[in-house]
Amino acid sequence: MANSKGFEKLLEPGTIGKQKTKNRIIKSSAQMGYPQINDTYARAEWKAYYERFARGGVGLIMVDQVAVDYPASIRLPEVYRLDDDKFIDGLKDLAEAIHRHDCPTFLGLHHNGPWQTENGMDDHFSYPGGAAIGASDFYLPGLPLEFHNTKPRALSIPEIEDIIEKFAKAAERAKQAGFDGVDINAACSHLFNNFLSPLWNNREDIYGGSVENRARLLTQVIQETKRLCGKDFPVSLLINGIELGRLIEIDDSKCLTPELAIATAKELEKAGADMIQIRSSWLGYHIAGFLPDYFFFPEPKVPVEEIPKEYYAREKGAGANILLAQGVKKELSIPVTVVGRINFELGEKVLEDGMADFIAMTRSLHADPELPKKLMEGRPEDIAPCTACGNCMAASGLCRINGLGTTTQLSIERAPHKKKVMVIGGGPAGLEAARVSAVRGHEVVLFEKGTWLGGLMPVASIVKGTHPEDLFKLINYWKLQMKNFGVKVNLKTEANASTVEKEKPDIVFVATGAVPQMPNIPGSNNSNVVKGGDLHKQIKLALRFFSSGTLEKLTKMFMPMGKKVVIIGGGIHGCELAEFLIKRGRKVTIVEKGPMLGYGMSIPGMVHTIDWLMKKNTPIFTNVKEYVEITPKGFTIIDAEGNKVTLKADTIVPADPLLPNTKLLESIKGKAPEVYAIGDCRNPSVIHDAVKDAVLQAKDK
Repeated sequence: MANSKGFEKLLEPGTIGKQKTKNRIIKSSAQMGYPQINDTYARAEWKAYYERFARGGVGLIMVDQVAVDYPASIRLPEVYRLDDDKFIDGLKDLAEAIHRHDCPTFLGLHHNGPWQTENGMDDHFSYPGGAAIGASDFYLPGLPLEFHNTKPRALSIPEIEDIIEKFAKAAERAKQAGFDGVDINAACSHLFNNFLSPLWNNREDIYGGSVENRARLLTQVIQETKRLCGKDFPVSLLINGIELGRLIEIDDSKCLTPELAIATAKELEKAGADMIQIRSSWLGYHIAGFLPDYFFFPEPKVPVEEIPKEYYAREKGAGANILLAQGVKKELSIPVTVVGRINFELGEKVLEDGMADFIAMTRSLHADPELPKKLMEGRPEDIAPCTACGNCMAASGLCRINGLGTTTQLSIERAPHKKKVMVIGGGPAGLEAARVSAVRGHEVVLFEKGTWLGGLMPVASIVKGTHPEDLFKLINYWKLQMKNFGVKVNLKTEANASTVEKEKPDIVFVATGAVPQMPNIPGSNNSNVVKGGDLHKQIKLALRFFSSGTLEKLTKMFMPMGKKVVIIGGGIHGCELAEFLIKRGRKVTIVEKGPMLGYGMSIPGMVHTIDWLMKKNTPIFTNVKEYVEITPKGFTIIDAEGNKVTLKADTIVPADPLLPNTKLLESIKGKAPEVYAIGDCRNPSVIHDAVKDAVLQAKDK
């Protein structure tokens, strides 16, 4: 604690019921997508995922929400179950792994209730095991970005009593498995919120009408859990601090208002709850509830000035729920936790201002599980940044900056023998390979032919902007790591076979990236075709004179493109380019031979981008049978129905997948004992794949 100046409140010990925590940082119980599929054991990757957090010094870990009633309580089959005693031993292994590092852990419990999707954008995730159930038969039809678009059946009182017993029994099993408490998800539009919200709950019996009645199901779960597990067994509740219906033309006053959320929290405290965690819900855009920054992507879903004052909108989603948490905290005596895109700097301020008692995180800890430890050691600048790419959501540990997230390895270990490592290429894969090699204790030298580190990330940042993804945080992090670990960086130096022979490395990592490919289409050499390679060169040249932020602003005034643009390829590059151009007044059409857009994007990014493109009336052609010809007037295709269509355009931009740049790789084979291609040089993809590849290749060398 001696070096923790600046984060004293965040690193202060806390108490939840009788449970002590060494600091105020909580890993929230977000579903991270490690598939179980009826396993009676905790998978090694799942255990390592959580043990990394415990090892990194977090105050409390809330583990993924498990199924308490199979299959009725789940929407997807890939969750761990706790509806039977046979699952206790598997979870015991997980609890023991966490406890090895003096870290308490709560197990997340929830019931999907009405979340049983039959149509919309969630088709490919649909699971037929459960049936939509709820307080009433109210539902929201025709909303592609919601997961509850089937009409639920209203539960009978005997069924409600059965659910209460199943939750309490699951909590008892969690205690038997060694968990220190449970965290019950009563937020989103899951079953419990379905009862708490006056919009969803139209019952006229003891479970509907008043705040007390609507909270009765949840208060009875708390009371029965305390009866079975003991009054000192902590029960934490996650609830919505506000539920907003305005996006789908439902008056907010008909939903769970901040005033009703406070009244509900009081009922939960009276029933024995030990902590309340606050989030929010935008009906019609479920993802924005747990990733509030995506409510503002690609553009705010409503004008910022129209967002209710209780919802903190000043930082485009960061800390969106802090005012809601503050309102609840003023009325309760038990601790209040806030969650929602809160990094450690903002978290410290929230605690200092008395707006909450604990800060819950997932993405920031996912990016760097050692975040608490580094704060304790006074090294906040060494924390790997989360850039809000969204790839971690339901992706089994995937992360743009934490390549260990999908492995069973807890950390990068020092090598038994020091070697000389040469890295060629200063993009994401090269920088991460250099960092990992340096952590292992090797002598590392990096060669980059360009004038900056980061590869194409400065170029990409012009298209992406800085929200929700800020790629320069990654670049600055890697630059600091190169300096801290003594990596010798050679900019403006193109390495070749002679360079390798001169350096005499034991290991060479070739990270020379990828090159754009031109589609084999008649007319592709016409002057109205903007080639990816040429575009990159133009931007790189401009970046010598302007920062990417300045250049991004300048593109709003001038761009060397016509007013009508056809983008060939609907993957991540095509979709992000389309967004960029539309925001600059271009009329964009996207053509794609595959069945859908967005491949290569994170699920949140893909969902919100495609929805935005559709709302902008962007012409989209998928399942295109043939690219026929590019002419000075436009682009001719054979569409999905077999019709020959000519799309008028001033500019054609191919955005097809890249090809690996293996020219240098072939020339240096045999020039060093070990030569490895990494990142796009081996398999062109996106940043998180490049980083993961670099870590997997370098961590054992």
